[in-house]
Amino acid sequence: MALYPPLEPFHHEYLAVGDGHELYLEQCGNPDGVPVVVLHGGPGGGSSPLLRRLFDPRHYRIVIHDQRGAGKSRPRAGTNHNTLAHLVDDIERIRQHLGVSRWQVVMGGSWGSTLALSYALEHGERVASLVLRGVFLCRRQDMDWLYTEHGAARYRPEQWQRLVEALPAGEGTVLARYHAALAACEDQNEEGMRLAREWTRWETHLSTLIPLTGVDVDDHAWPMARLETHYFVHEGFLPEPLLPRCARLYCPVEIVHGSYDLVCPPEQAWLLHQTLPDSRLRWVPGAGHATSEAGIGEALIAAVHRLEQRGGLA
Repeated sequence: MALYPPLEPFHHEYLAVGDGHELYLEQCGNPDGVPVVVLHGGPGGGSSPLLRRLFDPRHYRIVIHDQRGAGKSRPRAGTNHNTLAHLVDDIERIRQHLGVSRWQVVMGGSWGSTLALSYALEHGERVASLVLRGVFLCRRQDMDWLYTEHGAARYRPEQWQRLVEALPAGEGTVLARYHAALAACEDQNEEGMRLAREWTRWETHLSTLIPLTGVDVDDHAWPMARLETHYFVHEGFLPEPLLPRCARLYCPVEIVHGSYDLVCPPEQAWLLHQTLPDSRLRWVPGAGHATSEAGIGEALIAAVHRLEQRGGLA
């Protein structure tokens, strides 16, 4: 199933959620359609026009926002009052603000899957179904895979060496050192942007099966690097491990995962599928992590259609 044509929002606004944060919020598709909310990755990745193309705009009211500090939200890259609990509360504020009684689909990719599961655990009565892409369980071992020499570094050694050598000399893990170095920089000063580019380039290089060349990461490097390091040194601000709690979720869940995902190894999707009482796992052969990878977007659209066929999306 092909992606839907490019789509412009029919409404966008800034929503104040307290603590000095304002979220960029947009709505696309049918104003009277079935309400769905799409959660971007990162943390700090920001939304993309690609996310608008995963639902039939004639049938769905598509709600997308930039999470605290990400994308167009203000303050940019702000880490104060920015935790998982805040992000979960923000989704609920958006629901109430828009007068939506229940999200028919909560779709989240990568970090967005962590957030979607956390929201469903906290507000299960407001979630009819979940569609998850590139599952990230946010365990210590998942972050070690990304940011130690024992994980993805073994598949991309040159890029790993570049990431490490970009750091000033110091003690501690690569994650802890990047977090400290970025926190010490003034907002987007020259040194901070240099480090942010290297941090973001590493993940971008891992995100596709065939590594991309010449990718410009400047637009989102600073919030991505600041927020990812902020969240990951605090283990995602999870109150307790996510996976065991997911056994309490009884809504239908569709899981889409690239079979060669180097950002979120496929084990995470498999374990989640085994834990969730009502889930279906679709492997996308020959695909990596990104929504733009061949087959990922189409598999997400097909997942929504399967939920429609079950009769859950009225």
